[in-house]
Amino acid sequence: MNRRIFLTGLTTLAAFLGSFAMAACLLASPASAQNPVDDAMVDDPAAPVAGNPKGDVTIVEFSDYNCPYCKQSSAELEKLMQEDKGIRLVYKDWPILTQASLFGARMALAAKYQGKYDAVHAALMNIPGPRIPQDRMLAAIRGAGVDMERLEADLKQHAQDIADLLKRNSEQAEALGIEGTPAFLIGPFLVPSAVDYEGFKQAVAQARAQTNG
Repeated sequence: MNRRIFLTGLTTLAAFLGSFAMAACLLASPASAQNPVDDAMVDDPAAPVAGNPKGDVTIVEFSDYNCPYCKQSSAELEKLMQEDKGIRLVYKDWPILTQASLFGARMALAAKYQGKYDAVHAALMNIPGPRIPQDRMLAAIRGAGVDMERLEADLKQHAQDIADLLKRNSEQAEALGIEGTPAFLIGPFLVPSAVDYEGFKQAVAQARAQTNG
């Protein structure tokens, strides 16, 4: 896909995004565009993807493993994805809160090379609370069915690729004007806040309606 996504002004979506959501940005056509963002945001081949790879609505999730609001939203989105098989989810690890956040992100992305990103992501998201230390993250990863010897090897072998991906994620978040986690691109909408199940459901419906004209 060679199209480009363009960020325009702020549009309030709190009216239909549920109790957690606060506001969103509407993405418009190139004619009125400012701050262009490359299509790698939704199609970066290095980024982990879940759900339906050919889904009609793509959700891009910017998150940090030490963000409690990310954990709440992740559980709500997972609930919706169990029901709605038309969602494609792109993970954007954006470790901005603590050094342990970076540790968790690097480990999750290294696990992708053995097909275990989803398992590590879920294990880290299921640790309750903020400021989770590295040793507690490591224990959760070990309990996720990961080949730890291969994980360490992949972490070293693919260190530069992982660093480059994290850098791209950060640059994309900054280009969108995102100031914290979680944040979601739901079709053409940027939602820079936590979202609950009803909020995700309604935003996906709104994205489909806009896409289908």
